[in-house]
Amino acid sequence: MKQTYFIGLDIGTTSTKAIVFTPSGAVRGIGNVDYPLLVPLPSWAEQDPETIFAAVITALKKAIEKADVDKHEIGGIGFSTAMHSLIAVDQQGSPLTHSIIWADNRSVAQADRLKQDGVGHNIYLATGTPIHPMSPLPKIMWLREQAPDTFRKAAKFISIKEYVIHRLFGQYMVDYSIASATGLFHLRKLDWDEEALHVAGITKQQLSEPVPTTHILRGMKIRYAEEIGLDVDTPFVVGASDGVLANLGIGAIDPGQVAITIGTSGAVRTVVPEPITDPKGRTFCYVLTENHWVIGGPSNNGGIMLRWFRDEFSWPEVERAKQMGVDPYDVMIQAAENVRAGADGLLFLPFLSGERAPYWNAQARGSFFGIGLHHKREHFIRAVLEGILFSVYSIGIALRDLAGGASEIRASGGFARSREWRQIMSDMFGYEVLIPESHESSSFGAALLAMHALGALNDLHDVKNMIHISHRHEPDLERSSTYLQLFYIYERVYYNLLEEYKLIADFQKQLHK
Repeated sequence: MKQTYFIGLDIGTTSTKAIVFTPSGAVRGIGNVDYPLLVPLPSWAEQDPETIFAAVITALKKAIEKADVDKHEIGGIGFSTAMHSLIAVDQQGSPLTHSIIWADNRSVAQADRLKQDGVGHNIYLATGTPIHPMSPLPKIMWLREQAPDTFRKAAKFISIKEYVIHRLFGQYMVDYSIASATGLFHLRKLDWDEEALHVAGITKQQLSEPVPTTHILRGMKIRYAEEIGLDVDTPFVVGASDGVLANLGIGAIDPGQVAITIGTSGAVRTVVPEPITDPKGRTFCYVLTENHWVIGGPSNNGGIMLRWFRDEFSWPEVERAKQMGVDPYDVMIQAAENVRAGADGLLFLPFLSGERAPYWNAQARGSFFGIGLHHKREHFIRAVLEGILFSVYSIGIALRDLAGGASEIRASGGFARSREWRQIMSDMFGYEVLIPESHESSSFGAALLAMHALGALNDLHDVKNMIHISHRHEPDLERSSTYLQLFYIYERVYYNLLEEYKLIADFQKQLHK
């Protein structure tokens, strides 16, 4: 009897990855295609939609070839996609812009205006998307004000997932999850929000049809099916965003289970049974299914901070790593292990790229605080490790206020390769930290949602039986106390420097004019 396989397709910021999974969750084959980030002007961040579409075709083809499975054995394909992308397309579906991605900050002025006039907070409470340049709402406002010809020609404003689906199936549709990350979608009505549309200056007809994340598509265009090596009737499940699917992919879908991801950036998320927005505006609320809502927050400043410190200040550790034939990060973290929790009073506020949750302050800037003559380079390395975790801990505090305390933390991402870093997380949060075996949480989540939509997985909560835990870390309560004291200082430093952040950000902008 032939086995049925499911594919998780994750269209990310730096690459598209397709993974063929067995029904038990084992990886059978992977196809991965990288692509560049385009930065035509300071604070802009774009990608070429056609390059990404080509990457989707190639990644799927590679994954199926490596898995060595027959096209009739593919039971379904689920989509995972990065949030907040925006493409203006004309009547023929041709792009009028590149894909303007989450990291693009050109619409700072529009986001600030929304915050200042109070309209933005009402829109946030209705849509669950914090007012920030990352989201499509201020991006559309920017196009209307700064690129009026493009805005006028635009028949639709869509995400990269919608672009791919339109190319494959000739339909404009958007899943509730991606829609809920636009700032234009009413969480409780599950439809486009009239106030947000008015502010953006667009109509419902210029957006795609919202559908559940379990919506099934069949009948892809023959030429693409043949190129990939799929049957034209292979079911595609429209899926969700990468963030909410990461929760599903590591089994953190019950109330009280917190998922923390630290890769280049970071995120903290938990699932709740109904939409929850924060009166203080600290967190997002996005759809996983109509019965599962993910609240949380993203941090700009994850592992990229450690890479910055490695490249700019850790040349002795890099040289030692070359001599030993090991990863420089291993040498850096080993040096940090010899420093006490709290880095002997050295704090790192890791806002080198501004910050999203919980502060939503694009003007925040990074700093080391408390430097003394007793501090050596290994103190700075440990302070960077701890500062990254303080940033995600601050998001965890907001989640605790909204949804109650955590019962379990499941962590994933590149940071999870380090035993010491995992232990610091457990110590700081004061909870046991579990590390799932698989690092492909978004792709796996997409495949799991496809299994569920197609009847191969009856209950999403059954995913826990498919996920193996590779590491567990119990907190050291003495260190937990140290981190609690330091977090109090960390927050005071941030709030006391709000005006100075604005001044230095303005000064830095002048240098680039």
